[in-house]
Formats: sequence, C-alpha cells, structure tokens
Amino acid sequence: MNSGIRSNHEIDYKIYGEELQFVEIELDPNETAVAESGAMMMMDDGIQMQTIFGDGSQQQDNSLLGKLFSAGKRVIVGESLFMTAFTNVGQGKKRVSFAAPYTGKIIPLDLQELGGRIIAQKDAFLCAAKGVSIGIEFQRKLGTGIFGGEGFIMEKIEGDGMAFVHAGGYVLEKELQAGEILKVDTGCVVAYTSNVDFDIEFVRGIRNWMFGGEGLFFAVLRGPGKIWIQSLPISRLAARLVEYGTYHRKEEGSILGGLGNIFDGRE
Repeated sequence: MNSGIRSNHEIDYKIYGEELQFVEIELDPNETAVAESGAMMMMDDGIQMQTIFGDGSQQQDNSLLGKLFSAGKRVIVGESLFMTAFTNVGQGKKRVSFAAPYTGKIIPLDLQELGGRIIAQKDAFLCAAKGVSIGIEFQRKLGTGIFGGEGFIMEKIEGDGMAFVHAGGYVLEKELQAGEILKVDTGCVVAYTSNVDFDIEFVRGIRNWMFGGEGLFFAVLRGPGKIWIQSLPISRLAARLVEYGTYHRKEEGSILGGLGNIFDGRE
C-alpha cells in the first residue's frame, strides 16, 4: 500500500510545539478529519463539526447495530463512545487543530507507507483523515495478553491515509531488521507495524524482579518492522503524581525535613 491513489481523505498537516504539542490539519473543500471527542483546539470558520458513532470509515457497517458495535469496540480500547468529524464546507483551504492530552509527542503515521495497519497502545489515537478505521486487536498469545501490560486488547488503526497518535515523554522511532530483537518495558511500547512479532519474556533472576523495580516482564519485539517507544508512559507519570501528592511527613517544612528529602531523592 505504498503507491497508488488513496481511498481515505488526503490531508496536509503541521505539528507545533515541543513537549505539549498540537497538530494543525489543512482541509481542502469537502475533505474531512475525524478526531477523539474533546481533542479539538481551534478551527477556521467554514469547518462543520458533526458527532458520529464509531470512526466513520468505509469498513463501518452503516446499520444501527453496526454503528453501535463499532462504537462499542472503541470503548473497549479506551476511547470515547463518540468521535467528531470536521468537514470543510467552505471555499478554499481551512484548518483545524487538535491538541495532545498530556506532555509528550504527537506521532504522524502515513498508513499507506506503513503497510496499511498499525497496532497501538489503548487510547493512543488522537485524529486521522476520514476513512481511517480504529478498531481492536486481540493478542493471539495467552501469555502476552495476560502479562503484556496492555491486556488482551490493543488498538488497531487501518487504512491508507494519515493518522496521528500521542505518546508520553520522548518518542523513539526504530526500524527493526529481520530477526532483530528489542526488549522493552511493557508500558513503553506505543505502536508497531503489523509485521512485528510482539511477545513477553519473564525477567530472570529472583533479585531482579523482587528488587529491580522493572516489573516481572519485558515486551519482546522481533523484526522486521517499525516500532515506536515512549520514555514516559502516562500510567507511570500518574503513579508518580499520586505517590508525591499522598506522601506526607511530620517534619516537612523543617530543615531536617529538607535534608531528608534530599537524601531520599525528593528534592
């Protein structure tokens, strides 16, 4: 799917910012972008908003039952029940912008150049050209589903248009050669092309998994294919914030408390 005419709407885009990014999508007349509910930041006059069930793709069944099933699949992968379509109904080019939900990077994915399908972590999707399908991907291996960090279900993004996902912290894009293996913390896997083999591996050594702080399992990614890795999973950030917000000491505010914070890494 790396050549030929696209069946999905063809959109231009520009990403702004460093750590708190937004993507600006340029729409020709009658072109449409679809986005996660609440992602819209700003838009030009002449763009019409419409709330839809599912993803509005050609793969979606247009019957009521089909629309409910499509929307239900999105709930399973952590997305909201509805999506919003933004269509240029005016004259000339119009722009609509979508903001990242937390600090990190927006990853542009040209599905036509990536084999037509990307597997991503749950709730990674931000926006896409109309026609891109957002569904569910079941882990085929029992162990991977139970211990892989994302459960049995991940997000499947299919089509031949542009799609945008979001990840936390710095994002590394890496091309794996045939047979090349990379071991990754399970929460740091953002997305990978469909030809990458995803499995899990038990951390060896009782001291490693009891005191190493890295969990019991690695994600094992085997090439060939392209992968995206994030340095700060939102789950890790949330856990640190909760820990910091609920950690109280009697000596806080005192000189002794300040020294204690320095010694235990809290300053």
